[in-house]
Amino acid sequence: MSGHPEGGPLSGLRVLDLATLFAGPLAATMLGDFGAEVVKIEHPTQPDPSRGHGPSKDGVGLWWKLLGRNKRTITLDLSKRGGRATLLRLAADADVIIENFRPGTLEKWDLGWEELSAANPRLVLARVTGFGQFGPYAHRPGFGTLAEAMSGFAAITGEPDAPPTLPPFGLADSIAGLATAYAVLTALTARDRTGEGQVIDMAIIEPILTVLGPQPIWYDQLGHVQPRTGNRSANNAPRNTYRTADGSWVAVSTSAQSIAERVMRLVGRPDVIDEPWFATGADRARHADVLDGAVGAWIAERTRDEVLAAFEKAEAAVAPIQDVRDVMTDPQYQALDTVTTVDDPELGPLRMQNVLFRLSATPGAIHWAGRPHGADTDAVLTELGLTGPEIEALRAEGAL
Repeated sequence: MSGHPEGGPLSGLRVLDLATLFAGPLAATMLGDFGAEVVKIEHPTQPDPSRGHGPSKDGVGLWWKLLGRNKRTITLDLSKRGGRATLLRLAADADVIIENFRPGTLEKWDLGWEELSAANPRLVLARVTGFGQFGPYAHRPGFGTLAEAMSGFAAITGEPDAPPTLPPFGLADSIAGLATAYAVLTALTARDRTGEGQVIDMAIIEPILTVLGPQPIWYDQLGHVQPRTGNRSANNAPRNTYRTADGSWVAVSTSAQSIAERVMRLVGRPDVIDEPWFATGADRARHADVLDGAVGAWIAERTRDEVLAAFEKAEAAVAPIQDVRDVMTDPQYQALDTVTTVDDPELGPLRMQNVLFRLSATPGAIHWAGRPHGADTDAVLTELGLTGPEIEALRAEGAL
């Protein structure tokens, strides 16, 4: 497998992306952003559903342009004899396979760990599922929404007197994608020492629980169950969103004591700083009504620009509530090139999120946006050593 531009810290790493719908594919995208050679393998007639998720332009799914970037795309039906044989040939030359079939599916096709590791003992197999490879829920259909519900995220999100709230985007999947990329690099580091690959069992319900913080230990040690508090925090105040005179919104955070003091001086209530309860974040949170009232009233009398300028001058923490229109023109994001432009043969220039972080010596890069379904099938298989007649035989079998 070749065809990826040279360069990047993961240059030479070969990844087969067999996964669909977000967590697994996102992990492969992140590896590709830093130089890994990623081959996206899709079913010949049932491509990754992300190609059809959300808005499209000229019949081309825009989400796929982001998720499929830096990947070559081929088709392969793994349930066909020729498809199985071809995957094993690809696996023999790969470093990583990422898949998210239900547990037992690869085994049903005689493509489980036993067969894959026999083809390549150095292979790392990342298995991304909703609930993991074992346990009472392992064979259930699993999606990020279920993880957001099960983990406790929805239970603490929303206003106290309102229903639990689910995020309007793939939060659990995205966190699992980040975790899977980390797991892959961890397994590859271990392989450098042992010479042997291994299986990664990534359950989407687990990484989101990790980022939710100390809830389990709080409950274990104190019986404490974190309630829904809306935009407020039990750990500090004032911390909320506030409406400005011109109808915009800003967010204020006072996680540090010094910032809390600056905010209250700014809004004309330095007297509360001397109150005994102001000395800790938790005590301030118990007096959030008083603090929110003062901050909210001060902000309501000023425009967004006036509020932001005053907070910056006072060295207090504030940010505007931005939608995507604001993000696209935000000067800090522009300085960082967080949303960058990628030239695409199908749609022309596209603006999308840049690589996840900046490396000073070996930076990542976006070389191309998501390619059409199966666009690189013949090229990849030819590089693998298949002849024209062999490729046509696979196509006749329905394996391509």
